[in-house]
Amino acid sequence: MKAEIPAAKGPRRRRADQSTAEAARPPAFRPLQLAALVDSVPAGNRWLHEMKYDGYRVLLAVGGGEARAYTRSGLDWSEKFSGLVEAAADLSVGRALIDGEAVVLDQEGRSNFQALQWALKGAPESIEFFAFDLLELDGEDLTQLPLVERKKRLAKILTHASSRLHYSDHIVGNGEKLLAGFCEAGLEGVISKQAEGRYVGSRNGGWLKTKCIKRQEFVVVGWTPSQTSRLFRSLILAVHNEGELKYAGKVGTGFGIEEIQRLMALMKPLEQSEPAVKAPRAEVRGAHWLRPMLVAEIAFTEMTNEGTLRHPSYLGQREDKKPEAVVLETEARTSSLRPASTSVKISNRERVIFPESQITKGQLADYYAAVAPIMLPWLGSRPMSMVRCPQGRAKKCFFQKHDAGSFGETVRQVGIAEKDGHEEPYLYVDTPEGLLTCVQMGTIEFHGWGARIEDVEKADRLVFDLDPDEGLDFENVRSAAFQFRDILKSIGLETFPMLTGGKGVHVIAPLVPKAEWHDVKDFAHRLAQAVAQADPAHFTAALPKAQRKGRIFVDYLRNQRGATAVMPYSARARDGAPVAAPVTWKEMEAIDKPSHFHVGDEKELIKRAASKALSGWGRADQVLPDL
Repeated sequence: MKAEIPAAKGPRRRRADQSTAEAARPPAFRPLQLAALVDSVPAGNRWLHEMKYDGYRVLLAVGGGEARAYTRSGLDWSEKFSGLVEAAADLSVGRALIDGEAVVLDQEGRSNFQALQWALKGAPESIEFFAFDLLELDGEDLTQLPLVERKKRLAKILTHASSRLHYSDHIVGNGEKLLAGFCEAGLEGVISKQAEGRYVGSRNGGWLKTKCIKRQEFVVVGWTPSQTSRLFRSLILAVHNEGELKYAGKVGTGFGIEEIQRLMALMKPLEQSEPAVKAPRAEVRGAHWLRPMLVAEIAFTEMTNEGTLRHPSYLGQREDKKPEAVVLETEARTSSLRPASTSVKISNRERVIFPESQITKGQLADYYAAVAPIMLPWLGSRPMSMVRCPQGRAKKCFFQKHDAGSFGETVRQVGIAEKDGHEEPYLYVDTPEGLLTCVQMGTIEFHGWGARIEDVEKADRLVFDLDPDEGLDFENVRSAAFQFRDILKSIGLETFPMLTGGKGVHVIAPLVPKAEWHDVKDFAHRLAQAVAQADPAHFTAALPKAQRKGRIFVDYLRNQRGATAVMPYSARARDGAPVAAPVTWKEMEAIDKPSHFHVGDEKELIKRAASKALSGWGRADQVLPDL
């Protein structure tokens, strides 16, 4: 490892020039608000309705005269959307984070997904952007403002924008009439949003989508040969359902000859002898099987009881979504949508879960219902492990990361390949209902992977868990946290502290999801070893507990594939029902203990999350540096 490790310098303020430079940079990616699929447009004037565009969801970040384009999973696609990035950089704003859709319009003015696919490969000048939300503007976090206010500000900054950037208008009420008109015109559908809703980076029920035709992503797991001059007759499709990749039928229409040739070139290196799914032999006779690496957008009329598609048509390849994130999408009844606190029945609310503080299961559920909007942007759509204590923390508790179906539909499953190649269904949640269902099943703690389901092979954070030996007071941990902040800052990484609710502190460095797990683990291991070697009196990277006496263990193992770390706002199964909580470096100078916040502090935690001091917590536009 090159570069010397700086000595600890204790708490210090950032230099003014550093702060100014950071304020001028484009804002970092933040999780997107997602829409839930429903069977009809919600009624009433508390909903506003927009066109559903047929393109790629893109987050445009603007600052300091430059701009970046992020995909829904946080990948930097600025090069692919170079025209949009150039147009955004010319906006008359100091700094902004704009949510919208990148599209290509056909001659009738309709967004066309296949045309977008071709534009990305050779005609980027034809790509346009329809903006429908504004998350940040000139240093102000707007996510806590009502949607109508955010859109008003968005319209203003786009008034004199490039012809590539458009404001996505809306109507209030009359959503069913709008949907009928859109469907008649051959458009995709309607997005309905709560007019007074805040922006929450998860699928919280505040945004709904109603489609004119059924369509979603499927994994391509093989192809059948053609009897004519075409290179293949059909693609064999699959989708994750209940944590398992399942056969979903074949698609043989919607391809042009150029697309067939392009797909064959992509599929050839992925061929394998064994099928990735179980399929009826008669339907896949002569099939060429593939490793499940490609994702395609498919339109269809309905899905049969056997789980296969009727009248499917190929629309294009999805490069912004990984196969692990392709799950079966089902419509919810609009009339059945209710707040999670009422739709999930919590049984035995009076059962005492924390005997030393007499906190009950009902109180724990109320805490999670309250903090769901600030917790799900971190926990949502992330493979997780839970600490379940069905009879309370004083009785038997256990970790769980897989499920045989006992959690129901709101707790989702994603199939992830294990070391031996077979898939296991990992659990994740992306709605308040899913979170509350876990609590109903006895969950106290939520721990998450360092990657999201959109790309489980790319880490989106580094976590250094500073775990003190018995007898060390919090002052030692505090000093260690500042030392790690300075070390990571010296190699170009901005960090954020989090109280774990246990004994220590997590020092977290967010990452653009680019580095793979072996690189992330190697980086974390070498850094931890270097710190321990430079200051052996205070730090150790040794795993055996006997070697940690009187020192702080730098737990770097959170940074490997499959490892988890406690998530922000998770309760802990410990005395007093403490919770993990984000804090600022300024607060770290005086905070009393890592269990400072507890269940019952939900109002304070929600207020803190909306504060200016914490508005940018956990977000930074940075990649793993070379060491």
